[in-house]
Amino acid sequence: MRVSSSPSTRYAERLGLPWWLWLGGFAAAGLLAAEIWLGASGLRAWLPFVLLLPAVLAGLLWLGRIRVAVHDGELRVDDARLPARFVADVVPLDAAGRREVLGVGADPLAFVVQRPWIPGAVQVVLDDPADPTPFWVVSTRRPVELAEALLAARDAVGTGRVE
Repeated sequence: MRVSSSPSTRYAERLGLPWWLWLGGFAAAGLLAAEIWLGASGLRAWLPFVLLLPAVLAGLLWLGRIRVAVHDGELRVDDARLPARFVADVVPLDAAGRREVLGVGADPLAFVVQRPWIPGAVQVVLDDPADPTPFWVVSTRRPVELAEALLAARDAVGTGRVE
C-alpha cells in the first residue's frame, strides 16, 4: 500500500496478491509441467514449462492489477470512477462486516470489487437519485484510511476546493 503525498492524490493502493498465492500458483504450474515432462521426450518435454509458467505469471499479474485511488475529487477503482459529490457516507468494513454486506441479503444492484485475499473493505453509500446503484463495496487493505480520504475529498468538493 502506498499513500501518496501529492495534494491531488489522497490515497492510492494496488490490490496485489499475497506471496503465498504466487508461491502456490507457481508450485501448481511447476508440478503440472513436471508431470507432462515425465511423459514426453526431446524438445516436447520442455514445452509445458515454456507455456505454463509464463501463463501462470500473466494470470497472477492480471489478478493483482486493480488499483484503488482517491484522486482529483473522485474515487477510482480500476476503470470505474465515482465523483466524491455523490458520496453520502463511507463505512470501513472488517472481514465480518464485508461478509455481512456481501452475504445472503446483499443488494444485487451494488457495485462490488471484492478480492477474497484482502480482508478489509469499504462500503460507499451513494446519494445520486439518477443512479440505481445504492452503494459500492471495494476491497482495501486500509479501510479506515480510504474512508477518511474519500470523506475528505467529498468535503473538499462540497466547499468548492478540490485538492
